[in-house]
Amino acid sequence: MEKNVALRLLVMAVAAMFLSLPGSLRADGAESAVFSSRAGVAIGGYDPVAFFEQGIAEPGRRGNAVMWKGVVWRFASARNQARFEANPRAYAPAFGGYCAFAMSQGRLLDGDPQLWAIVDGELYLLNNPQAHGAWAARRGELIAQAQLHWPVILRK
Repeated sequence: MEKNVALRLLVMAVAAMFLSLPGSLRADGAESAVFSSRAGVAIGGYDPVAFFEQGIAEPGRRGNAVMWKGVVWRFASARNQARFEANPRAYAPAFGGYCAFAMSQGRLLDGDPQLWAIVDGELYLLNNPQAHGAWAARRGELIAQAQLHWPVILRK
């Protein structure tokens, strides 16, 4: 009987370790996207909802924050925080907030929240003005190319 208890504890410990692995290492990696963050804060601390609702890159506040997918998301208002909490996937940036242009080239660079676009209801961040210009000119093609690299690029 003690062997059964020990075996159950071992199985539970292994299961707990498996569930604590980052999503990119588990079988459900595509569902558990990894987000670019600086010091554990997504989008450089900018409010993801503001891009959609106000049409601006607005810094979030420390007092309006939530942990989602392993990073802290900040919001300019409690209202924006509530909107995000109700449907975070609607506001989180595509490709984990990494630069959409770099992703299309198979490279992983942080996105700059000051260089962004919303295309077909998705928020895309770019890394620099040159990438922003090149991406804007061919965004449909480059989004398709970037989708071929995401999220596999995180495992390289």
